[in-house]
Amino acid sequence: MAKIEKKIKVRQVGSPIRRDKRQALHLKSLGLRKIGSERELVATNSVLKLIEKVHHMVEVIS
Repeated sequence: MAKIEKKIKVRQVGSPIRRDKRQALHLKSLGLRKIGSERELVATNSVLKLIEKVHHMVEVIS
């Protein structure tokens, strides 16, 4: 039986300028480069923790 992976779509809505460098690295590891960029990611624990750390700069679409 195949395992179904839940996916979430994330959009960057804030800038990492004048923020901690680690937050910019978290955005980069999520694959987000510019404001308005979107990525569809598999909802693993590590991805969810990264989103939680930069929740003020991203929005979860679905």
